[in-house]
Amino acid sequence: MSNPDRTALKVTLQMTSTLSRALAHYPNRFDPGVLNELPEHLQEAIRRRNKVLGPGYTLIYKEPVEFVSGHGAHLIDRDGNDYLDAYNNVPCVGHAHPHVAEAVHRQMTEVNTNTRYVQESLVNYAERLLATFPEELSKLSLACSGSEANDLAVRVARFHTGGEGIIVTRWAYHGLTREVASFSPTLGTGSPLGPNVRLIDPPDPRLVPPGSTLTEHMRNQVRGAIDDLERHGYRLAALITDCAYSSDGIFTDPVGYMKAVVEEVHAAGGVYIADEVQSGFARLGNSMWGFTRHSVLPDIVTMGKPMGNGLPISGVVFRPDICEEFGKNVRYFNTFGGSSIPVAAGAAVLDVFENENVQQRALENGNALRAGLQEITKDSPYVAEVRGSGLYVGVELVKDRETLEPDRSRTEDVINDMRDRRILISGTGKAANVLKIRPPLAFTSADVTRFLETFAEVAKDRLQQAG
Repeated sequence: MSNPDRTALKVTLQMTSTLSRALAHYPNRFDPGVLNELPEHLQEAIRRRNKVLGPGYTLIYKEPVEFVSGHGAHLIDRDGNDYLDAYNNVPCVGHAHPHVAEAVHRQMTEVNTNTRYVQESLVNYAERLLATFPEELSKLSLACSGSEANDLAVRVARFHTGGEGIIVTRWAYHGLTREVASFSPTLGTGSPLGPNVRLIDPPDPRLVPPGSTLTEHMRNQVRGAIDDLERHGYRLAALITDCAYSSDGIFTDPVGYMKAVVEEVHAAGGVYIADEVQSGFARLGNSMWGFTRHSVLPDIVTMGKPMGNGLPISGVVFRPDICEEFGKNVRYFNTFGGSSIPVAAGAAVLDVFENENVQQRALENGNALRAGLQEITKDSPYVAEVRGSGLYVGVELVKDRETLEPDRSRTEDVINDMRDRRILISGTGKAANVLKIRPPLAFTSADVTRFLETFAEVAKDRLQQAG
Protein backbone atom coordinates (compact mmCIF):
# COMPACT_ATOMS: atom_id res chain seq x y z
CA MET A 1 0.00 0.00 0.00
CA SER A 2 1.40 3.39 -0.98
CA ASN A 3 1.89 6.19 1.55
CA PRO A 4 -1.01 8.30 0.15
CA ASP A 5 -3.29 5.25 0.43
CA ARG A 6 -2.16 4.60 4.00
CA THR A 7 -2.80 8.26 4.87
CA ALA A 8 -6.30 8.15 3.38
CA LEU A 9 -7.08 4.91 5.27
CA LYS A 10 -5.81 6.42 8.53
CA VAL A 11 -8.00 9.50 8.09
CA THR A 12 -11.04 7.32 7.37
CA LEU A 13 -10.42 5.15 10.46
CA GLN A 14 -9.95 8.22 12.63
CA MET A 15 -13.22 9.65 11.32
CA THR A 16 -15.06 6.40 12.01
CA SER A 17 -13.76 6.31 15.57
CA THR A 18 -14.73 9.93 16.19
CA LEU A 19 -18.19 9.46 14.70
CA SER A 20 -18.88 6.34 16.74
CA ARG A 21 -18.35 8.26 19.98
CA ALA A 22 -19.54 11.80 19.34
CA LEU A 23 -22.27 11.17 16.80
CA ALA A 24 -23.78 7.88 17.89
CA HIS A 25 -27.24 9.45 18.14
CA TYR A 26 -26.92 11.91 15.24
CA PRO A 27 -29.79 11.16 12.85
CA ASN A 28 -29.16 10.23 9.24
CA ARG A 29 -25.38 10.72 9.42
CA PHE A 30 -22.98 9.77 6.65
CA ASP A 31 -20.84 6.74 7.46
CA PRO A 32 -17.23 7.57 6.52
CA GLY A 33 -16.49 3.86 6.43
CA VAL A 34 -18.15 3.69 3.00
CA LEU A 35 -16.26 6.65 1.56
CA ASN A 36 -14.59 4.47 -1.06
CA GLU A 37 -17.99 3.42 -2.42
CA LEU A 38 -18.97 6.97 -3.40
CA PRO A 39 -18.49 8.54 -6.84
CA GLU A 40 -14.90 9.61 -7.33
CA HIS A 41 -15.57 13.37 -7.30
CA LEU A 42 -17.40 13.06 -3.96
CA GLN A 43 -14.59 10.97 -2.47
CA GLU A 44 -12.05 13.63 -3.36
CA ALA A 45 -14.20 16.49 -2.08
CA ILE A 46 -14.84 14.75 1.24
CA ARG A 47 -11.18 13.82 1.73
CA ARG A 48 -10.17 17.44 1.16
CA ARG A 49 -12.88 18.54 3.59
CA ASN A 50 -11.71 16.10 6.27
CA LYS A 51 -8.15 17.26 5.90
CA VAL A 52 -8.83 20.92 6.67
CA LEU A 53 -12.03 21.17 8.75
CA GLY A 54 -12.00 20.97 12.51
CA PRO A 55 -13.57 18.24 14.67
CA GLY A 56 -17.27 17.62 15.13
CA TYR A 57 -18.50 18.15 11.59
CA THR A 58 -20.58 15.50 9.88
CA LEU A 59 -22.33 15.04 6.56
CA ILE A 60 -25.84 13.64 6.16
CA TYR A 61 -27.34 10.97 3.90
CA LYS A 62 -25.88 7.65 2.86
CA GLU A 63 -24.56 9.45 -0.20
CA PRO A 64 -23.81 13.12 0.60
CA VAL A 65 -24.91 15.71 -1.90
CA GLU A 66 -23.37 18.98 -3.08
CA PHE A 67 -25.49 21.98 -4.05
CA VAL A 68 -24.48 24.97 -6.14
CA SER A 69 -27.68 27.06 -6.25
CA GLY A 70 -31.23 27.23 -4.97
CA HIS A 71 -34.58 28.97 -5.30
CA GLY A 72 -37.73 28.75 -3.21
CA ALA A 73 -37.81 25.26 -1.69
CA HIS A 74 -35.49 23.83 -4.33
CA LEU A 75 -31.75 23.11 -4.38
CA ILE A 76 -29.71 22.40 -7.52
CA ASP A 77 -26.70 20.08 -7.50
CA ARG A 78 -23.55 20.41 -9.59
CA ASP A 79 -25.11 18.32 -12.37
CA GLY A 80 -28.21 20.50 -12.59
CA ASN A 81 -30.56 18.10 -10.78
CA ASP A 82 -33.44 19.70 -8.88
CA TYR A 83 -33.93 18.57 -5.27
CA LEU A 84 -37.02 19.46 -3.27
CA ASP A 85 -35.87 20.80 0.08
CA ALA A 86 -38.26 19.63 2.80
CA TYR A 87 -35.70 19.92 5.58
CA ASN A 88 -33.97 23.30 5.85
CA ASN A 89 -35.77 25.87 7.99
CA VAL A 90 -33.00 28.48 7.99
CA PRO A 91 -33.82 29.93 4.53
CA CYS A 92 -37.18 30.82 6.02
CA VAL A 93 -38.78 32.51 3.00
CA GLY A 94 -36.89 30.41 0.46
CA HIS A 95 -33.42 29.87 -0.93
CA ALA A 96 -31.92 32.95 -2.61
CA HIS A 97 -35.11 34.96 -2.23
CA PRO A 98 -34.60 37.89 -4.64
CA HIS A 99 -36.04 40.53 -2.32
CA VAL A 100 -33.78 39.48 0.56
CA ALA A 101 -30.76 39.20 -1.73
CA GLU A 102 -31.38 42.65 -3.19
CA ALA A 103 -31.82 44.24 0.27
CA VAL A 104 -28.58 42.70 1.55
CA HIS A 105 -26.67 43.67 -1.58
CA ARG A 106 -27.92 47.25 -1.40
CA GLN A 107 -26.92 47.52 2.26
CA MET A 108 -23.46 46.09 1.53
CA THR A 109 -22.87 48.87 -0.99
CA GLU A 110 -23.78 51.53 1.58
CA VAL A 111 -22.58 50.89 5.15
CA ASN A 112 -22.33 48.19 7.82
CA THR A 113 -22.15 49.64 11.34
CA ASN A 114 -23.12 48.29 14.74
CA THR A 115 -25.26 49.21 17.72
CA ARG A 116 -22.73 51.73 19.04
CA TYR A 117 -24.06 54.09 16.39
CA VAL A 118 -27.53 55.46 15.74
CA GLN A 119 -29.20 53.38 13.03
CA GLU A 120 -32.71 54.30 12.02
CA SER A 121 -32.96 51.02 10.10
CA LEU A 122 -32.27 49.08 13.32
CA VAL A 123 -34.99 50.95 15.21
CA ASN A 124 -37.44 50.52 12.34
CA TYR A 125 -36.74 46.78 12.29
CA ALA A 126 -37.12 46.42 16.06
CA GLU A 127 -40.44 48.23 15.97
CA ARG A 128 -41.76 46.06 13.15
CA LEU A 129 -40.60 42.80 14.73
CA LEU A 130 -41.93 43.67 18.20
CA ALA A 131 -45.30 44.55 16.66
CA THR A 132 -45.74 40.81 15.92
CA PHE A 133 -45.52 40.01 19.67
CA PRO A 134 -47.95 40.66 22.54
CA GLU A 135 -47.48 44.24 23.75
CA GLU A 136 -45.99 43.04 27.06
CA LEU A 137 -42.94 41.74 25.16
CA SER A 138 -41.42 45.03 24.12
CA LYS A 139 -37.61 44.90 24.38
CA LEU A 140 -35.33 43.37 21.74
CA SER A 141 -31.66 42.40 21.88
CA LEU A 142 -29.90 41.04 18.79
CA ALA A 143 -27.17 38.45 18.44
CA CYS A 144 -25.84 36.18 15.69
CA SER A 145 -27.19 32.67 16.39
CA GLY A 146 -29.83 30.79 18.30
CA SER A 147 -27.09 29.57 20.65
CA GLU A 148 -26.11 33.15 21.47
CA ALA A 149 -29.75 34.14 21.91
CA ASN A 150 -30.41 31.33 24.37
CA ASP A 151 -27.15 32.06 26.17
CA LEU A 152 -28.18 35.67 26.70
CA ALA A 153 -31.71 34.68 27.69
CA VAL A 154 -30.43 32.41 30.45
CA ARG A 155 -27.93 35.03 31.66
CA VAL A 156 -30.77 37.51 32.04
CA ALA A 157 -33.00 34.91 33.69
CA ARG A 158 -30.34 34.14 36.27
CA PHE A 159 -29.71 37.80 36.97
CA HIS A 160 -33.43 38.50 37.38
CA THR A 161 -34.30 35.49 39.55
CA GLY A 162 -31.09 34.96 41.48
CA GLY A 163 -31.46 31.28 40.65
CA GLU A 164 -29.32 28.80 38.74
CA GLY A 165 -31.72 25.92 38.06
CA ILE A 166 -32.73 25.14 34.47
CA ILE A 167 -35.54 22.81 33.32
CA VAL A 168 -35.66 21.44 29.76
CA THR A 169 -37.27 18.48 28.02
CA ARG A 170 -35.48 15.11 27.90
CA TRP A 171 -33.96 15.34 24.43
CA ALA A 172 -33.95 19.10 23.91
CA TYR A 173 -31.51 21.06 21.80
CA HIS A 174 -31.02 24.76 22.54
CA GLY A 175 -27.52 25.48 21.21
CA LEU A 176 -23.78 24.92 21.25
CA THR A 177 -22.11 27.46 23.54
CA ARG A 178 -20.64 25.92 26.67
CA GLU A 179 -23.50 27.31 28.76
CA VAL A 180 -26.29 26.29 26.41
CA ALA A 181 -24.77 22.88 25.68
CA SER A 182 -25.07 22.19 29.41
CA PHE A 183 -28.86 22.11 29.00
CA SER A 184 -29.03 20.51 25.53
CA PRO A 185 -29.33 16.77 26.28
CA THR A 186 -29.56 15.82 22.60
CA LEU A 187 -25.80 16.51 22.30
CA GLY A 188 -25.24 13.19 24.06
CA THR A 189 -22.97 11.86 26.80
CA GLY A 190 -19.89 13.56 25.39
CA SER A 191 -21.47 16.89 26.33
CA PRO A 192 -22.56 16.42 29.97
CA LEU A 193 -25.49 18.28 31.46
CA GLY A 194 -24.90 20.76 34.25
CA PRO A 195 -25.68 19.72 37.85
CA ASN A 196 -28.24 22.53 37.87
CA VAL A 197 -30.24 21.03 34.98
CA ARG A 198 -33.34 18.86 35.32
CA LEU A 199 -35.22 17.05 32.55
CA ILE A 200 -38.95 16.63 32.04
CA ASP A 201 -41.03 14.70 29.54
CA PRO A 202 -42.05 16.33 26.27
CA PRO A 203 -45.83 16.77 25.95
CA ASP A 204 -46.44 13.31 24.50
CA PRO A 205 -49.97 12.20 25.52
CA ARG A 206 -48.80 8.56 25.47
CA LEU A 207 -46.60 9.27 28.51
CA VAL A 208 -49.53 10.38 30.67
CA PRO A 209 -50.26 7.91 33.51
CA PRO A 210 -53.70 6.27 33.49
CA GLY A 211 -56.30 8.43 35.16
CA SER A 212 -54.34 11.64 34.66
CA THR A 213 -54.35 14.35 31.99
CA LEU A 214 -51.59 15.88 29.94
CA THR A 215 -51.95 19.12 31.90
CA GLU A 216 -51.60 17.31 35.23
CA HIS A 217 -48.71 15.25 33.96
CA MET A 218 -46.75 18.25 32.70
CA ARG A 219 -47.47 20.21 35.87
CA ASN A 220 -46.27 17.31 38.01
CA GLN A 221 -43.14 16.93 35.90
CA VAL A 222 -42.23 20.59 36.40
CA ARG A 223 -43.11 20.55 40.08
CA GLY A 224 -40.95 17.46 40.63
CA ALA A 225 -38.02 19.07 38.79
CA ILE A 226 -38.31 22.22 40.89
CA ASP A 227 -38.44 20.20 44.12
CA ASP A 228 -35.35 18.21 43.11
CA LEU A 229 -33.43 21.35 42.18
CA GLU A 230 -34.24 22.90 45.55
CA ARG A 231 -33.28 19.71 47.37
CA HIS A 232 -29.84 20.06 45.80
CA GLY A 233 -29.50 23.75 46.58
CA TYR A 234 -30.59 25.23 43.26
CA ARG A 235 -33.27 27.87 43.03
CA LEU A 236 -35.12 27.85 39.71
CA ALA A 237 -33.97 30.35 37.11
CA ALA A 238 -35.89 29.21 34.04
CA LEU A 239 -37.88 26.65 32.17
CA ILE A 240 -36.90 26.75 28.50
CA THR A 241 -38.87 24.87 25.87
CA ASP A 242 -38.76 24.66 22.09
CA CYS A 243 -42.40 25.28 21.21
CA ALA A 244 -42.37 22.46 18.63
CA TYR A 245 -40.27 20.07 20.79
CA SER A 246 -38.27 19.50 17.64
CA SER A 247 -35.48 17.31 19.00
CA ASP A 248 -37.82 15.36 21.26
CA GLY A 249 -39.73 14.12 18.21
CA ILE A 250 -42.06 17.02 17.24
CA PHE A 251 -45.00 17.43 19.63
CA THR A 252 -47.08 20.44 18.64
CA ASP A 253 -50.48 19.22 19.85
CA PRO A 254 -52.58 19.13 21.90
CA VAL A 255 -52.33 22.63 23.29
CA GLY A 256 -53.58 23.95 26.62
CA TYR A 257 -51.18 22.41 29.14
CA MET A 258 -48.66 25.26 29.14
CA LYS A 259 -50.71 27.55 31.36
CA ALA A 260 -50.33 25.14 34.29
CA VAL A 261 -46.64 24.68 33.55
CA VAL A 262 -45.93 28.41 33.51
CA GLU A 263 -47.90 28.83 36.75
CA GLU A 264 -45.58 26.35 38.48
CA VAL A 265 -42.50 28.10 37.11
CA HIS A 266 -43.66 31.52 38.28
CA ALA A 267 -44.71 30.19 41.69
CA ALA A 268 -41.12 28.99 42.17
CA GLY A 269 -39.72 32.41 41.19
CA GLY A 270 -38.50 31.31 37.76
CA VAL A 271 -39.14 32.63 34.27
CA TYR A 272 -40.43 30.92 31.15
CA ILE A 273 -38.24 31.16 28.04
CA ALA A 274 -39.95 30.24 24.76
CA ASP A 275 -37.33 29.04 22.27
CA GLU A 276 -38.82 29.99 18.89
CA VAL A 277 -35.70 29.29 16.82
CA GLN A 278 -37.46 26.42 15.04
CA SER A 279 -41.15 27.01 15.79
CA GLY A 280 -41.31 30.76 15.18
CA PHE A 281 -41.92 32.91 12.12
CA ALA A 282 -45.21 31.18 11.29
CA ARG A 283 -43.56 27.77 11.00
CA LEU A 284 -46.53 26.18 12.82
CA GLY A 285 -49.05 27.97 10.61
CA ASN A 286 -51.66 29.02 13.17
CA SER A 287 -49.79 32.12 14.32
CA MET A 288 -46.51 33.97 14.00
CA TRP A 289 -45.15 32.48 17.24
CA GLY A 290 -45.53 28.97 18.58
CA PHE A 291 -46.20 30.04 22.16
CA THR A 292 -49.38 31.89 21.22
CA ARG A 293 -51.00 28.57 20.29
CA HIS A 294 -50.92 27.79 24.03
CA SER A 295 -52.42 31.13 25.12
CA VAL A 296 -49.47 31.85 27.44
CA LEU A 297 -47.17 34.85 27.75
CA PRO A 298 -43.47 33.98 28.01
CA ASP A 299 -41.12 36.18 29.99
CA ILE A 300 -38.42 35.83 27.32
CA VAL A 301 -38.57 34.67 23.68
CA THR A 302 -35.57 33.63 21.59
CA MET A 303 -35.22 33.49 17.80
CA GLY A 304 -32.53 32.31 15.40
CA LYS A 305 -31.27 32.57 11.85
CA PRO A 306 -34.61 32.06 10.04
CA MET A 307 -35.26 35.71 10.98
CA GLY A 308 -32.57 36.74 8.47
CA ASN A 309 -33.20 33.95 5.93
CA GLY A 310 -29.86 32.42 6.85
CA LEU A 311 -27.75 35.47 7.58
CA PRO A 312 -26.22 35.53 11.08
CA ILE A 313 -28.91 37.32 13.05
CA SER A 314 -30.82 36.14 16.10
CA GLY A 315 -32.91 37.84 18.73
CA VAL A 316 -34.12 37.85 22.32
CA VAL A 317 -37.38 39.56 23.22
CA PHE A 318 -38.05 40.43 26.86
CA ARG A 319 -40.72 41.74 29.12
CA PRO A 320 -39.13 45.04 30.22
CA ASP A 321 -39.21 44.20 33.94
CA ILE A 322 -37.22 41.01 33.29
CA CYS A 323 -34.25 42.70 31.61
CA GLU A 324 -34.22 46.15 33.24
CA GLU A 325 -31.79 45.45 36.10
CA PHE A 326 -29.54 43.36 33.87
CA GLY A 327 -29.29 46.31 31.48
CA LYS A 328 -28.40 48.65 34.31
CA ASN A 329 -25.66 46.42 35.69
CA VAL A 330 -24.25 44.33 32.83
CA ARG A 331 -22.80 45.64 29.57
CA TYR A 332 -23.99 43.67 26.57
CA PHE A 333 -22.51 44.31 23.15
CA ASN A 334 -22.32 42.07 20.10
CA THR A 335 -20.26 43.39 17.18
CA PHE A 336 -22.42 41.72 14.54
CA GLY A 337 -25.70 41.41 16.43
CA GLY A 338 -27.70 44.43 15.26
CA SER A 339 -25.27 45.41 12.52
CA SER A 340 -26.68 46.94 9.35
CA ILE A 341 -26.45 44.04 6.88
CA PRO A 342 -28.17 41.34 8.97
CA VAL A 343 -30.81 43.90 9.99
CA ALA A 344 -31.46 44.60 6.29
CA ALA A 345 -32.00 40.87 5.78
CA GLY A 346 -34.35 40.71 8.75
CA ALA A 347 -36.40 43.64 7.48
CA ALA A 348 -36.60 42.08 4.02
CA VAL A 349 -37.90 38.84 5.53
CA LEU A 350 -40.69 40.79 7.23
CA ASP A 351 -41.46 42.40 3.86
CA VAL A 352 -41.85 38.96 2.30
CA PHE A 353 -44.16 37.84 5.11
CA GLU A 354 -46.37 40.83 4.46
CA ASN A 355 -46.28 40.71 0.66
CA GLU A 356 -46.61 36.95 0.14
CA ASN A 357 -48.97 36.05 3.01
CA VAL A 358 -46.43 33.50 4.20
CA GLN A 359 -48.32 32.44 7.31
CA GLN A 360 -51.44 31.47 5.38
CA ARG A 361 -49.33 29.58 2.84
CA ALA A 362 -47.63 27.64 5.63
CA LEU A 363 -50.98 26.80 7.20
CA GLU A 364 -52.70 25.66 4.01
CA ASN A 365 -49.81 23.71 2.53
CA GLY A 366 -48.95 22.22 5.91
CA ASN A 367 -52.51 20.97 6.34
CA ALA A 368 -52.44 19.43 2.87
CA LEU A 369 -49.06 17.82 3.49
CA ARG A 370 -50.10 16.30 6.81
CA ALA A 371 -53.42 15.05 5.45
CA GLY A 372 -51.65 13.41 2.54
CA LEU A 373 -49.13 11.70 4.78
CA GLN A 374 -51.89 10.41 7.05
CA GLU A 375 -53.72 8.95 4.06
CA ILE A 376 -50.60 7.27 2.67
CA THR A 377 -49.58 5.75 6.01
CA LYS A 378 -52.99 4.95 7.58
CA ASP A 379 -52.65 1.20 7.04
CA SER A 380 -48.93 0.91 7.67
CA PRO A 381 -47.96 -1.30 10.63
CA TYR A 382 -44.76 0.72 10.92
CA VAL A 383 -46.19 4.22 11.35
CA ALA A 384 -47.21 5.07 14.90
CA GLU A 385 -48.29 8.61 14.22
CA VAL A 386 -48.21 11.56 11.85
CA ARG A 387 -48.11 14.76 13.86
CA GLY A 388 -47.19 18.41 13.60
CA SER A 389 -48.57 21.79 12.69
CA GLY A 390 -48.07 24.06 9.71
CA LEU A 391 -44.91 23.19 7.82
CA TYR A 392 -43.41 21.17 10.65
CA VAL A 393 -44.37 17.51 10.41
CA GLY A 394 -43.12 14.37 12.13
CA VAL A 395 -43.81 10.78 11.05
CA GLU A 396 -42.92 8.31 13.79
CA LEU A 397 -41.72 4.92 12.54
CA VAL A 398 -41.83 1.86 14.79
CA LYS A 399 -41.26 -1.86 14.55
CA ASP A 400 -44.73 -2.53 15.91
CA ARG A 401 -47.69 -0.23 16.52
CA GLU A 402 -48.55 -2.01 19.78
CA THR A 403 -45.14 -1.85 21.45
CA LEU A 404 -44.07 1.41 19.76
CA GLU A 405 -40.50 0.10 19.65
CA PRO A 406 -38.54 2.67 17.60
CA ASP A 407 -37.29 1.61 14.17
CA ARG A 408 -34.26 3.77 13.42
CA SER A 409 -33.06 1.54 10.60
CA ARG A 410 -36.32 1.80 8.67
CA THR A 411 -36.38 5.55 9.30
CA GLU A 412 -32.94 5.99 7.77
CA ASP A 413 -33.93 3.81 4.82
CA VAL A 414 -36.91 6.08 4.13
CA ILE A 415 -34.78 9.22 4.47
CA ASN A 416 -32.18 7.91 2.05
CA ASP A 417 -34.77 6.58 -0.39
CA MET A 418 -36.31 10.05 -0.46
CA ARG A 419 -32.86 11.59 -1.01
CA ASP A 420 -32.25 9.16 -3.89
CA ARG A 421 -35.48 10.48 -5.40
CA ARG A 422 -34.21 14.03 -4.82
CA ILE A 423 -36.30 15.03 -1.84
CA LEU A 424 -34.54 16.09 1.35
CA ILE A 425 -35.83 15.23 4.82
CA SER A 426 -34.10 14.09 8.00
CA GLY A 427 -34.76 12.43 11.36
CA THR A 428 -35.34 13.47 14.94
CA GLY A 429 -36.28 12.14 18.38
CA LYS A 430 -34.12 10.38 20.95
CA ALA A 431 -34.20 7.17 18.94
CA ALA A 432 -33.91 9.09 15.63
CA ASN A 433 -37.03 7.28 14.41
CA VAL A 434 -39.19 10.28 13.53
CA LEU A 435 -39.07 11.63 10.00
CA LYS A 436 -38.48 15.37 10.23
CA ILE A 437 -40.23 17.32 7.48
CA ARG A 438 -39.46 21.02 7.86
CA PRO A 439 -39.19 22.84 4.51
CA PRO A 440 -38.59 26.51 3.79
CA LEU A 441 -41.88 28.40 4.05
CA ALA A 442 -41.67 28.94 0.29
CA PHE A 443 -43.09 25.40 -0.03
CA THR A 444 -45.92 25.57 -2.59
CA SER A 445 -48.94 23.40 -3.35
CA ALA A 446 -46.97 21.96 -6.30
CA ASP A 447 -44.16 21.09 -3.89
CA VAL A 448 -46.68 19.34 -1.62
CA THR A 449 -47.90 17.26 -4.56
CA ARG A 450 -44.38 16.29 -5.60
CA PHE A 451 -43.50 15.37 -2.02
CA LEU A 452 -46.58 13.20 -1.49
CA GLU A 453 -46.24 11.40 -4.83
CA THR A 454 -42.63 10.57 -4.06
CA PHE A 455 -43.35 9.59 -0.46
CA ALA A 456 -46.08 7.23 -1.66
CA GLU A 457 -43.50 5.44 -3.85
CA VAL A 458 -41.12 5.05 -0.92
CA ALA A 459 -43.91 4.01 1.45
CA LYS A 460 -44.91 1.23 -0.93
CA ASP A 461 -41.42 -0.25 -0.60
CA ARG A 462 -40.64 0.55 3.04
CA LEU A 463 -43.85 1.01 5.02
CA GLN A 464 -46.13 -1.81 3.84
CA GLN A 465 -46.57 -5.12 5.62
CA ALA A 466 -44.32 -7.76 4.10
CA GLY A 467 -46.34 -10.11 1.91
